[in-house]
Amino acid sequence: MSETLFLSAEAREKVGKGASRVLRRAGRIPAVIYGGNLEPIALHLEEKALVKALGTGHFFNSIVDLNVGGIVVRTLPKDVTLHKVSDRPLHVDFLRVSATHAVHVKVPLLFINEEASPGIKRGGVLNIVAHELELVSIPEAIPNDITVDVTGLEIGDSIHMHDIKLPDGVRAITHEADATIATIVAPSALKSSEGDTAKD
Repeated sequence: MSETLFLSAEAREKVGKGASRVLRRAGRIPAVIYGGNLEPIALHLEEKALVKALGTGHFFNSIVDLNVGGIVVRTLPKDVTLHKVSDRPLHVDFLRVSATHAVHVKVPLLFINEEASPGIKRGGVLNIVAHELELVSIPEAIPNDITVDVTGLEIGDSIHMHDIKLPDGVRAITHEADATIATIVAPSALKSSEGDTAKD
């Protein structure tokens, strides 16, 4: 299960581009909480804390508890607008979530045990077709990543969606059961040498 992140925030009294620029100059990032059939909440949070949360590598598939003036709102990050040049965060959108309401998340695939694949040992290459899965999950069951074990795979073997074990309460929505996730392919150098058989 993905860890819960905690961020402190303050309500925004003013909205708009001018007010947002003032906040950014003060090291604060404007944000909004929406969803849950409630009115959106405009807020701002500390840039350093947000950058640290973004640096975890699993910000978008983590529950974020936002403490807004002493009231904790459970959310899921949905979008971060970044500066085109500096990659500095400019704005964040958070979606309200409840313990029983399933949400859509994208979770990275983590391929393990490449050293235990005979095909890779013989020079084969792990060709990853899908780097992440779009899942539907209750908030408490959202995983940090989905582990894919390549132990025993030979050159020419493939991993399909039906080979991947998902946690309880989680289902994939972007792939058919027979969709290819990864394959072990022959190295390009081997392919080219086998194809170059012409003699002068």
